[in-house]
Amino acid sequence: MSTSTEAPTAALELSRIAKAFGAVIALTNGTLVLRPGSIHALVGENGAGKSTLVKIIAGLYQRDAGEFLLEGESVDFTSTAQSKAAGIAVIYQEPTLFPDLSVTENIFMGRQPTKSLGRIDRKRMREEALGLFARLGVRIDPDRPTLGLSIADQQIIEIAKAISLDAKVLVMDEPTAALSGVEVERLFTVARSLRDEGRALLFISHRFDEVFDLCDTVTVMRDGAYIATSPIADTTVDQIVRQMVGRDVSALFPKEEAVIGDDVLVVEGLTEAGVFHDVSFTVKAGEIVALAGLVGAGRSEIARAVFGVDPYSSGSVTVAGVPVPRRSPSAAMRLGLALVPEDRRRQGLVLDTSVARNATMAIRDKLTRFGLLFARPENAAAREWAGRLEVKTASLDTEVGTLSGGNQQKVVLAKWLATNPRVLIVDEPTRGIDVGTKSEVHRLLSQLAGQGLAILMISSELPEVLGMADRVLVVREGYITAEISRADATAESVMFAATHAAQEVAR
Repeated sequence: MSTSTEAPTAALELSRIAKAFGAVIALTNGTLVLRPGSIHALVGENGAGKSTLVKIIAGLYQRDAGEFLLEGESVDFTSTAQSKAAGIAVIYQEPTLFPDLSVTENIFMGRQPTKSLGRIDRKRMREEALGLFARLGVRIDPDRPTLGLSIADQQIIEIAKAISLDAKVLVMDEPTAALSGVEVERLFTVARSLRDEGRALLFISHRFDEVFDLCDTVTVMRDGAYIATSPIADTTVDQIVRQMVGRDVSALFPKEEAVIGDDVLVVEGLTEAGVFHDVSFTVKAGEIVALAGLVGAGRSEIARAVFGVDPYSSGSVTVAGVPVPRRSPSAAMRLGLALVPEDRRRQGLVLDTSVARNATMAIRDKLTRFGLLFARPENAAAREWAGRLEVKTASLDTEVGTLSGGNQQKVVLAKWLATNPRVLIVDEPTRGIDVGTKSEVHRLLSQLAGQGLAILMISSELPEVLGMADRVLVVREGYITAEISRADATAESVMFAATHAAQEVAR
């Protein structure tokens, strides 16, 4: 008598999936196997085909070739409704809930339980919502409107909706990009509980620490094709990076030596009640200074105030000795300040316009003649900066919204570098982009510093802070609690300053 050791039937299996959009080939060999009771990571550079594969699973796209099996049965979804009805739920980075409806109404939208005469049974809906949250181990008021809820709570509501539909497969697409550390851990606790119930989860992320913390299996894609699948216990970050980019990324943080010059940006006593307090620092020519700290510490607010987007009640900002007027981004730009915002899609780009138009947006007045903007100078300026930053695009007329996240970030950088700034403020410069493009962005920042640019970098990624900064300023609850030199900066020293008051850090 023999004992079977065969793996359970796959919850979902994709094999040799192909998909093209006209002449653009998005997938040539999309292959993925998800098993019940497992959390499976899908990783790859931007443009590797991950999103296209997810959209085929969700029913947004239909495959051109290949096999799609759900619990061993062949399926071919032609709509998202079919995918949901088959037991598949996709939780996106930014949930799409109805803001004016209650939490309960969002969970049961379109399938509300009814009483006699067809009346909606609101009491039953509320009780079932409470039961779902209890299963997930979270506390959310089922009666409150979803408007104003955090991204983390909105994602939990989407997960509750999926469980109420008895989804067997949950796809989580970059779910932690906008979450704090505590929110990420809560989400992971929920994901593990779903795994323990026997559901199959697919987790897509650029953050390797999360992949290794949460997942038990990882599949790597590159250039629209399957590369490898490995148990997490049998692989390393270096191996995954090599598979993702097809080469060794020997220097993810290629920090070049730069000549540090005089103070360019000087901030003194910057204060806005309830936001930041008595913030003072300098950034010198050729220097990369990092603002580090936990999400919500006030780093972005400080940067936006320096640039003139957000207000401050007292303090001063000068560039090369010249005062920068408050609440005047245009004056800040004239004096040589440039700001690459954290949310490039909403604040840095006009997604439905061309690469050329976006890349030249900040220098439009320099390209006009007699109040008219001509295509030739606009394209010439855009071509120069797109070439310098190696933006991968079919043409300068391509809508910037169709580019990968990494190339969108390069276009935002091109827009501001075209202004020939003295100070470049970059907020989360590599958030949401793949490891290969991260290396390119880091190399660019290092080269710019080497050319004498003063760079203020806000980053939530400790390796990025430690790898790129000449000095680290740690922000906690709107206060700068520590200034740490590159030589003395460690993960431990930065995190201690991020979680302790300045007096404790100084001891």
